Amino acid sequence: QVQLVESGGGLVQAGGSLRLSCAASGRTFSSYAMGWFRQAPGKERQFVAAISGGGGLTVYADSVKGRFTISRDNAKNTVYLQMNSLKPEDTAVYYCAAHYNIATMAESDSWGQGTQVTVSE
Repeated sequence: QVQLVESGGGLVQAGGSLRLSCAASGRTFSSYAMGWFRQAPGKERQFVAAISGGGGLTVYADSVKGRFTISRDNAKNTVYLQMNSLKPEDTAVYYCAAHYNIATMAESDSWGQGTQVTVSE
């Protein structure tokens, strides 16, 4: 199991940007696909983006495509989520996850504690 710690959340006005980071423990970081999910109050957890172990494959939810960019630095054991043109509906707790299979990222048993992103009108 991988230990994950997110950071970078905060309060931003609509149209602004934030960059989330997720630092992972362990020596096999590049073996894992990494993903970002979010959960708003009263709603189910929602997939946001994922990236393969080598970084060559990325997948995005339609709601964030063109605004968010996922990337990773395997030398730093860190995955990032650059969020631009933020909207109030992006407000949620954002979680990162690690899994061997990018296609089944939601089944991961390795999750961070979450970081709050709040987008004001």
